Amino acid sequence: MIRVIIIEDDPMVADLAAGYLEGIDGFSLEHTAHSGEDGLALLRAHHVDLVLLDVFMPGMDGMELLRIIKSQFYHTDVIMITAAQNSDDILNALRMGVADYIVKPFTFERFRESLLQFREKRQLLISPEVPITQEMLDRRIFIKKERPAPDSGTPKGIDARTLKTVMQVLQQYEGPFSLKDIEPLAGISRISLKKYFDYLTATGRLGSVKDYGGPGRPVTLYNWIA
Repeated sequence: MIRVIIIEDDPMVADLAAGYLEGIDGFSLEHTAHSGEDGLALLRAHHVDLVLLDVFMPGMDGMELLRIIKSQFYHTDVIMITAAQNSDDILNALRMGVADYIVKPFTFERFRESLLQFREKRQLLISPEVPITQEMLDRRIFIKKERPAPDSGTPKGIDARTLKTVMQVLQQYEGPFSLKDIEPLAGISRISLKKYFDYLTATGRLGSVKDYGGPGRPVTLYNWIA
């Protein structure tokens, strides 16, 4: 079991990542911290295998904490999960040896792919008896990606796990909401999120109404029914 801590200053994003992690076999969420300082304290108190680390945090930011992890916690790997899209930030993180770099907003599929890659690579590193095949070499990384099995009971283009996450976010949101309100909480793009809203509306779990109160085009407001 791969022991994980999440270090993310936004509690909603941390909860989203934690929920995603629960759906992936082989990982155990040990702790969550909302600052670099608290994350460092957890690292010093507990042995963990993987850190899901944000970049932009008050006080000690993710890049500073990454330097400490790489210099003091040699057996702990890092996957950066952040809104930072600056190429210099990404290159610096990669140069310091992060296992992957996931840019917010991210889907469950992107998150799952990154974690599965990490799991497979780790299994190969700790199990030298596993033969390295030509297929692994041809893929340029020593992993074999797993593809999620086709979902049953949902239409094409609707992933069951992502749908579950969207529904969990909507159930916790108080009052009417728009796509813009939910986009950063669900971790998927507004275009993709619209497909899930349309599906939930069609199946009677979301109600909708047009808001003509502001300038420009009316905004569709939704409310959770079921």
